[in-house]
Amino acid sequence: MAKKILFIEDEEILLNLLQKKLTNEGYEVFIAKDGEQGLKKMREVLPDLVLLDILMPKMSGFEVMEEINKYPELKKIPVIVISNSGQPLEIDRIRGLGAKDWLIKTQFDPQEVVEKVKKQIGE
Repeated sequence: MAKKILFIEDEEILLNLLQKKLTNEGYEVFIAKDGEQGLKKMREVLPDLVLLDILMPKMSGFEVMEEINKYPELKKIPVIVISNSGQPLEIDRIRGLGAKDWLIKTQFDPQEVVEKVKKQIGE
């Protein structure tokens, strides 16, 4: 059975690119376009991994992580953050909230995302 990935992101181009790449790698990909929708979908799907943007409408990635930490069944799901910012303070904050890894949007290629996903949850 395919591993499930929830991608919480509001940028259409990035969503489409990574959804296609991860689907081609054999993962089942679910999409949410804001933090609120992402949390709801996370509870429904209980994915094997979450790819999470920081700056989004309705609820930021930081707020999503804070909510995740309130629920034991969600807290154990690995989160990889994909953000425009690589500020050390932001990285420290998101790691403190439990993120397993971090990618900066302008500095990665889709294969790097696949490698980080495989590192967290295997194939």
